[in-house]
Amino acid sequence: MRLSQMLLVTLRNEPSDAEIPSHKLLIKAGYIHRIGSGIYTYLPLMWRVIQKIAQIVREEMNITGAQECLLPQLQPANLWKESGRWDAYTKAEGIMFTLTDRKKYDLALGPTHEEVITTVARDIICSYRQLPICLYQIQTKFRDEIRPRFGLMRGREFVMKDAYSFHANQESLKASYQNMHVAYSNILRRIGMAFQSVQADSGSIGGSGSQEFMILAETGEDEVLYTEDGKYAANLEKAISLPVNAETSIFTNCGKQKTPSADTVEKLCNLLKCSPTQVLKNVLYEITYNNETTVLVLVSIRGDQEVNDIKLQNELTKIAPQYKAKTVILMTKTDAESQVKWAAKSLPLGYIAPDLEDNYIDSRKQVNSKFLRLTDTTAIDLKDFITGANEPGYHILGANWGEQFKKPIAVVDLRKAKKGDYAVHDPHQTLQSARGIEVGHIFQLGIKYSQVMKATYTNQEGKEEPLWMGCYGIGVSRLAQAAVEQSNDKDGIIWPVAIAPYHVIICIPNMNNDKQVETAEKLYIELNKAGIETLIDDRKERAGVKFKDADLLGIPYRIITGKSLVNNKVELVKRANKEAYEFTIQEVVVVLKNWIREALD
Repeated sequence: MRLSQMLLVTLRNEPSDAEIPSHKLLIKAGYIHRIGSGIYTYLPLMWRVIQKIAQIVREEMNITGAQECLLPQLQPANLWKESGRWDAYTKAEGIMFTLTDRKKYDLALGPTHEEVITTVARDIICSYRQLPICLYQIQTKFRDEIRPRFGLMRGREFVMKDAYSFHANQESLKASYQNMHVAYSNILRRIGMAFQSVQADSGSIGGSGSQEFMILAETGEDEVLYTEDGKYAANLEKAISLPVNAETSIFTNCGKQKTPSADTVEKLCNLLKCSPTQVLKNVLYEITYNNETTVLVLVSIRGDQEVNDIKLQNELTKIAPQYKAKTVILMTKTDAESQVKWAAKSLPLGYIAPDLEDNYIDSRKQVNSKFLRLTDTTAIDLKDFITGANEPGYHILGANWGEQFKKPIAVVDLRKAKKGDYAVHDPHQTLQSARGIEVGHIFQLGIKYSQVMKATYTNQEGKEEPLWMGCYGIGVSRLAQAAVEQSNDKDGIIWPVAIAPYHVIICIPNMNNDKQVETAEKLYIELNKAGIETLIDDRKERAGVKFKDADLLGIPYRIITGKSLVNNKVELVKRANKEAYEFTIQEVVVVLKNWIREALD
């Protein structure tokens, strides 16, 4: 391709609306163009990158035996209502674009395709003889992000590969899940990226287990906690750990003490000269279920710990049937303003004890009449602890479970694991932290969708059973930007050879020099004939502009038909490390073929 004929405009200044390096570079280098909030055009160079990633994904999926198909982007609402996820996606997460057709039927633009594929399986799969089977597609997805940001990392429209497998039993599902783990690892290795697979929360997709594939990058949105022995790695949302030990309390005699202006753990510890590990804090949440039932949740946790909102929401979803509901659609912490909606009297915020009385709830409001009380595992072992006295300006010192406060019934892991905690599998190992970009996620869905949507098969005994399902997603367009985030320098992008839009760019320093132009044109023809994807910068620009643009575009190799021609040689530069070599014109094609082959092996 000739740069003079390509739709390409590079920028010299930083784009004002870009926040992270990869976003800035893709705009500066003319790979993407913003159309609206979270909506981008993939310009010619970017589309080549995305097609290359898609092809690698396609090849690895085909190796697993998966079959490619194409599912509808427009989905009937009744399928989502059947699975029970309509409220979760339109109200709780609110990430689904919905519309109404001329016949007043509700429809959605697909953010994911579990409901559609389960319907396909329900209608077509009848017998165990058809199992196992896996279908995949590479398609545009739509999500109404609250705050689209970071370019293609969190857009409202993106390219994704999603696959779905169907099985007769859990053992078959686990085998497919492991095959997908291998396939995803192969995809990322072939692209040339440093990654980590981690335990993850299944979120609204659901299922018994899942793993995320993280591209390691300092600006990654996600935090990964791991141990140096390589035996544990998890997303922060899912991570479990053992906290550092609580310090022994000095308050061995129980009593109420005045603690003015100590409505936070930090202020309290400064006043009492104590450790936050000796404090029991009580955090109040207001949650609303999909049936519009509001429940007040009181979480008791050790003072040096934070509540993991994802773990809390998962626990609240588990017990949703107690309130004749299915999912949480809203969860917020209670503050002075929000309590007005349901409180019979002002709450002692900052001084709440675990036995806060239910009569704080106004029975005339549309709120459950009792607090739901949950205790984190860090709180149950506290002795002689400090906690609120349910009275502004006062705390109880030296309290104990089974004495001043009833022993908790619902004790669950609700804490946010953090760097420095001890590993559960080996307390001698401490958790380390790294930043990552989630690019893939695999799930063991089990029978979550097939059971509720009645997708069954007939087993060898002639009995009807629900299909076992797996789900496997990888973000194709996100992978493209993640590669840039992981591999760039002050001058621009450094594409891995496997997904670079072109392998080599030929720069002609002086378009008025016949020998430079003639040599470049000859090389351009020979390289393309040899299967080496080649750009030629034949623009009437200064040499400095061409070299700057070549660095910015990130093409792996650059040929310069400049001063070296005096010796019948050209300069060959590696973009990754700026190493420069001189080769005869006859040698260049052979050298590049070898370099590219080595990079792809």
